[in-house]
Amino acid sequence: MDMPKPKDGLVYCSLGNPSSFNPQLSTSANVVEATSMQLYDRLMDMAPDGRSFVPALATHWQVDETGTRYTFHLRPEVEFHDTKYFSPTRYFSADDVVFSFRRIIDKTHPYHYVGRSDYSFFVSVGFPWMVKSVEAIDQHTVEFELFAADSTFLSNIATNFSVILSAEYAAQLSAQGQRHLIDKLPIGTGPFHYYRHKEEHYIKYRAHAQYWRGRPKLNEVVLDITPNGTMRLAKLLTGECDAMASPLANELALLRDNQEFKLQYQTSFNVGYWAFNTDTPPLNNAKVRQALSLAINRDIIMEAVFYGTASVASTLLPPASWGHDDTTVGQLYDPQLAQQLLTEAGYPDGFDIDIWVLPVQRSYNPNSRKMALLIQDNLKQIGVHAHLVNKDWNAFRAGLSKGAHDSVLIGWTADNADPDNFFRPLLSCQAKLAGTNRAMWCDKYYDRLIDLARQSTSFEQRQQLYSQAQSYLAEQMPVVPIAHGMRTQATGLHVNGLNVSPFGGIDFSSASIE
Repeated sequence: MDMPKPKDGLVYCSLGNPSSFNPQLSTSANVVEATSMQLYDRLMDMAPDGRSFVPALATHWQVDETGTRYTFHLRPEVEFHDTKYFSPTRYFSADDVVFSFRRIIDKTHPYHYVGRSDYSFFVSVGFPWMVKSVEAIDQHTVEFELFAADSTFLSNIATNFSVILSAEYAAQLSAQGQRHLIDKLPIGTGPFHYYRHKEEHYIKYRAHAQYWRGRPKLNEVVLDITPNGTMRLAKLLTGECDAMASPLANELALLRDNQEFKLQYQTSFNVGYWAFNTDTPPLNNAKVRQALSLAINRDIIMEAVFYGTASVASTLLPPASWGHDDTTVGQLYDPQLAQQLLTEAGYPDGFDIDIWVLPVQRSYNPNSRKMALLIQDNLKQIGVHAHLVNKDWNAFRAGLSKGAHDSVLIGWTADNADPDNFFRPLLSCQAKLAGTNRAMWCDKYYDRLIDLARQSTSFEQRQQLYSQAQSYLAEQMPVVPIAHGMRTQATGLHVNGLNVSPFGGIDFSSASIE
């Protein structure tokens, strides 16, 4: 890092460089962790139990008897960031909420195509087809009208992606002919404001002194962008960083034994999986996909890759999810049955397949290359020749969105506990259009199940429908669930209040340095 360590702040060794400073535009963990909880607020936040909501920029809300009209009452006298490139002249209001969401759902909105985003999270959960209109009733009241009742609406409003932008700042940029800066030089109402960014090196934030929840205890936060896990650890040990994200699994013992550091664990709502491009033969054959799943020795993967920091996944949903079906049994390791299924599918001599290797470290897959090598070795036993494909992060994401892969090791971290947050973004037909469905799978029966679940107001009925969806996925196997990883973080003893969330993102608003 080529800038001095702040004396009254915290340096956090983070995983990667964000492609944007607006989480509306990307599902990338790098974007969410760097921006969502630091720069912005939402109308509401998810409660720690993952099933209820707490007020944020909205103090309270109501839904009408039809379940299609939501009214949000907004918090008064909330101030936007005052920076060297923007000084607000008014408080947060209904106009900002309307601007933030119409930008997403209205293709004629002047900012809809700014940033060249397809709003992949919102498209993948069907948000543009869920929300009919967003209207300001007065300066402190906003009304959302839905096309139909939807039990996932509030969860989607509370996600890390549903941040509130400044309509006044957007108008200023439009007048200056600089709309493209809205996602590069960000303005929000969050606990910190943007100060400086040197790409691939660091991001520097400063405290928002007028933050409505109270001024943060830290005057500065510096995200030291350090993708290499060993380098992150070295910076922590030498004091260059006060805290680090995701220690490598094989380094956890070192940190546990070191009395100068705190090691934090948190069960996470995530899943690491192997996705098959179902548009590509022979992976469009369910028997072939079942065979590949049966060829994997998960016990070896758990031991060699996770070092006790994950649990084997039987379904996409982690066991902590209220929609998890305990009766769904994960795929067994059975190379003989795998060979038999390949023969029945017409591939007795196997075939060649590419496995794209996740180029970044994630809690759901801390070492994708090692996992890929283990899978490659497993597949040899059934005559399948796997070729590993390594790309940098930008090329990796771009290629996946175009469906250029045969298969890929990847994963998902949910930002709320509603099962729809797994099922829809990962495998729905809408998610295929949005570019988040890495299996390129579009199945009308599956979509019908999850659509019925989101339309139902009965908790028991939703559970039943999600159980059916999990059973169907176990039959069709568009993706092979592998592991639910724990989120880990290491800090110096002088760092307090920096907690690990079970969902995505990092929150520095309550952190302090002794």
